[in-house]
Amino acid sequence: MSLALSACGTTGGGKGSGFPSLGGSSQKPETNLLASLGNGLFGNSASQLSAADRRKALEAEYRALEYSPAGKSVLWSGAGSNAGDVTAAQPYQVGSQNCRQYSHSFTIGGDQQTVRGTACRNPDGSWTPLT
Repeated sequence: MSLALSACGTTGGGKGSGFPSLGGSSQKPETNLLASLGNGLFGNSASQLSAADRRKALEAEYRALEYSPAGKSVLWSGAGSNAGDVTAAQPYQVGSQNCRQYSHSFTIGGDQQTVRGTACRNPDGSWTPLT
């Protein structure tokens, strides 16, 4: 088993809130918390999603990173065959910032993909994917 670690930088002077609560939540993340995810792990594939489907996919990424226990998938379903699942690994700390590796398996317009990445939690509760 290999583990790739990436360096994360913090922005702002506020204290982090520690590792995310892993109790699960049905709350919808605020738009500003989703904004820092950008296109999430979709990259160019995001342009093929409607705004509503893109939001569902990003909400699934946020919920997996913020609330889900390691290895538990967060599912999303959009219009037509657009759907996916996001699975985050165990959280770890780099300096004072919490990070998680995660994967997003999705089908958009009949094309299946799985993309992996790492995101780190910002002091405001948002997550930023590392590029």
